[in-house]
Amino acid sequence: MFGFRFIKVDPTSFVLQYKNGHVIREGAGLSFFCFGPTTSLVLVPVGSVDVPFIFEEVTADFQSVTVQGQLTYRIEDAKKLASMMNFTLTPNGSDYVSDDPQKLPMRLINHARVLTRASMKSLSLRDALGQSETLVAKLRDGLAGTEAISALGIEVLGLSILAIKPTPETARALEAETREMVLREADEAVYARRNAAIEQERSIKENELNTEIAVENKKRQIKETQVDAEKSVQIKKRELREAEMAANIALEEQNKELVSLTAGNSREEADVKAYAIEATMKAVSGLDPRVIQALVSTGLEPGQLIAMAFRELAENAGNIGQLNISPDLLSELLPKANRK
Repeated sequence: MFGFRFIKVDPTSFVLQYKNGHVIREGAGLSFFCFGPTTSLVLVPVGSVDVPFIFEEVTADFQSVTVQGQLTYRIEDAKKLASMMNFTLTPNGSDYVSDDPQKLPMRLINHARVLTRASMKSLSLRDALGQSETLVAKLRDGLAGTEAISALGIEVLGLSILAIKPTPETARALEAETREMVLREADEAVYARRNAAIEQERSIKENELNTEIAVENKKRQIKETQVDAEKSVQIKKRELREAEMAANIALEEQNKELVSLTAGNSREEADVKAYAIEATMKAVSGLDPRVIQALVSTGLEPGQLIAMAFRELAENAGNIGQLNISPDLLSELLPKANRK
C-alpha cells in the first residue's frame, strides 16, 4: 500500500537492504517494513546446499568413465558474495532480477570438473575405478584452495564420489576379466586346498612311518635286550657246565686214583692168590692123581659122586665089556621134581 512492503526473511537467508547506495539493514532472519520505490533488497541464502553432478572424463589410458558425485557448500560471507554476484530481488520480492543465483552451483561444479579431469588424466582406468577416496581427497583440497571460490565467500562443506563407471563395453570386458580372475583364484584355492590335503596326508603318512620306525626300533631294542639276556643266561649255563665239568674231572681224577688203588689192591690180592695156588700146586705136584681126586671128592653129594663114577666109566669104556645099571640107580640120579 503506497509502496510500503513487509519483508520477513528465513533464518537461513541473509538480507541486505540498500537505500541510496548504502546498506541500512543487514542480517539473517530479519523482518521489517520497507518502501519499495527507494529500496533494493539483496537476499543471499546461507544454508547448506547439495549440488549433484555427473561428468564424463577420459583416463590416462584413453578410457571413458562417468564420475557421479555430490558437492555440499554454504555461503560463509554473504556480503562478499553479494558484491561479486547479483542476488537482488525483484520489486515484488518473489524472484531474482538476474540468473546469477542459478549460475553459482554451476561455477562450483565447473571447478570440480576441472579438478576431476586433471586427476583422471593421471590415473589409469583400474586406478580410477579403485581410488575414489583418493579422488575425493584431491577434489576437496583443490576446491578449498581455489581462489575463485574463496573470493566468493563460499565454504565447501563436503564432496563425495558416488560412482565411477566405465562404458558398458569396457565394463563387460572388465567383468569378464575379473570373472576369469575370480575363477582362476577359485581354481587356485581348490588346488591349494588339494595341495594342503595332500600335504596333510603326507604328514600323516610320515607320522605313521615314523611311528612304525619307532615301534620297530623298540622291537629291535627288546630283541637285543632279550638276546643280551639269553646271552647272559648261556654264559651262566656255560659257567655252570664248566663248573660241573671241573667237578666231574675232579671226581674222575679221584675215581682214577681209586681205580688205580683198587687195581693195585686187586693185583696184590691176585698175586697173593697166585702165590697160594702156586704153593698148593707145588705141594700136590708129587701126589697121585687118584689121591688128589679122592681128596677133591671128599664132601661131595651122592649124585656128584655117581656122576664122577660115570665119567670114569666113560673114560675106560674101551675096557668094559658089559655094564648093567639098575632102575633104582637111575631114579636116584633124576631130579626130585621129575620123580614126582
